[in-house]
Amino acid sequence: MLKKIVIAATLALSASAAMAADVTPFYAGVDLGTTKVDGLDGRKTSFGGFLGYQFNENFAAEAGYRRLASYSAPGIDVDLNQAAISVLGIAPVGNGFSIYGRLGYNHIEASASGSGVKATASTSGGLFGIGAAYNVAPNVAVRAEFQRPSSDSTNFNVGVVVKF
Repeated sequence: MLKKIVIAATLALSASAAMAADVTPFYAGVDLGTTKVDGLDGRKTSFGGFLGYQFNENFAAEAGYRRLASYSAPGIDVDLNQAAISVLGIAPVGNGFSIYGRLGYNHIEASASGSGVKATASTSGGLFGIGAAYNVAPNVAVRAEFQRPSSDSTNFNVGVVVKF
């Protein structure tokens, strides 16, 4: 009888440890995507990183930094960078999949240089996005997101999230 109790206790402890690993609230990630700015030619490569905290199954907060785009024309180069804070509403749909919506605030800075002259301009305001994620392992997920960081730009990205 004691042997059965020890086995049952061991199984219960290992199951609770596995469940605790799934509830890790902190996460970090990187993403790669494309940005389109209205009035400028083509889509440009974007990349970034983010840190987050998942309060529960349905709510998270995130801060990130992204190179939105780099544009070049004869004699001038322009870089667009974004710093953002957001809240995410998450809806698990089963089998490791979830969808989410994002609302946040961001600051976008444009840095231009050419002919020995440098200039910067910036704008701040709301952002929103919608995405989907899939858990490929207990602490690793992949995700894809459409984001509208400003009224005249769109960003689509794919990323990897690691919970720690």
